[in-house]
Amino acid sequence: MFAMLIDTHAHLDYPDFQNDLPAVIEAARLAGVTRIISIGTGVESSRRAVALAEKYDSVYAVVGLHPTNVSEETGDWLAALRELANHPKVAAIGETGMDYYRLPSEQLASSPALSALQAEMASDTEAAIIDGAYKAAQAEAFEAQLELAADLGLNVVIHQRSAWDDTLDILKPFTGRLRAVFHCFGNTPAQAQELLDLGHLVSFTGIITFKNAEPVREVVAAIPADAFMVETDCPYLAPVPHRGQRCEPAHTRLVAEKIASVRGCSLEEVAAATSRTAEGFFRLS
Repeated sequence: MFAMLIDTHAHLDYPDFQNDLPAVIEAARLAGVTRIISIGTGVESSRRAVALAEKYDSVYAVVGLHPTNVSEETGDWLAALRELANHPKVAAIGETGMDYYRLPSEQLASSPALSALQAEMASDTEAAIIDGAYKAAQAEAFEAQLELAADLGLNVVIHQRSAWDDTLDILKPFTGRLRAVFHCFGNTPAQAQELLDLGHLVSFTGIITFKNAEPVREVVAAIPADAFMVETDCPYLAPVPHRGQRCEPAHTRLVAEKIASVRGCSLEEVAAATSRTAEGFFRLS
C-alpha cells in the first residue's frame, strides 16, 4: 500500500515557490503527499493562500495573522480574515499565537544604527514598555482570532515561540469551543501532554531529523498515534538530507519516515494515523 500523506503546514504563497509551484505540487504528489495546507501569515498572505487553494485541487488554505506580523497590519484585518474564512477551501484559522523570541528591545539593542553608548543608555523601564506593548498587541490579535475561529466553528493553527505560559493562559478559556494544533512542536513531553489534556494536538517538521533534536524525538516516541500530524513548514526546516536547502511539501514523506523509525512502526501506519487526525481537525471537504 502506498502511503498517502497530508502536509498540514506549508507556505506555498511565499516567493520561494513563485517560479516552479506546479512542479513542486507534482513532486509532492509523486511522494504520496495528496493534500497540502497553505498557511496565511497576514491578510495578503491569506488571500494568496486562498487563491492557490482555488487553483489547485490538492491545496487548502488557512487564514490568519502571525504574531510577529501584528504591528504590520493596517485596517480591519479581522473583518478581512472573517470574509476569507467563509471560503469553502479554508480549513482553519491561523497561524496565530505568541512569539517572544526576539522582542523589540533586543532587536533595537542589536541594531547597527544604534551606538554602543545609546544601547547602554536604554533603560530597563523603556525596554519593558516597548516589549509590553508588543506582547499586548500579540495577545489581543491572538484572542481575537480564537474568538473568530470559535464563532465560525473552525480550529486553530498556533505558532508559539518562547511564550508558552502566556499562550496557554489565552488559549485555556477556549477549551471546549475549539481545538488547536501547536505546529512545529519543539517543547517537552510534559508540555505536549498538557496540550493533549486540553484536547489539542501537535505537529512535527523536519527538525526531527536534525542531530540535535533528540528532545523532539522523545516527544515523537511518547505521544499517542492520534495526537499529532506531520508538516514541513516549507520553505523552512528542510529535513536531512536536504537541510540548508529549500524545503517543500514532498519532504513530508521524509518527516513521516523518521517518525516511523522513531516509533518503531511502518510509514503506512504513520501516514494513515496522521491523515485521519488531519481530516478530523481541518475542514477538508
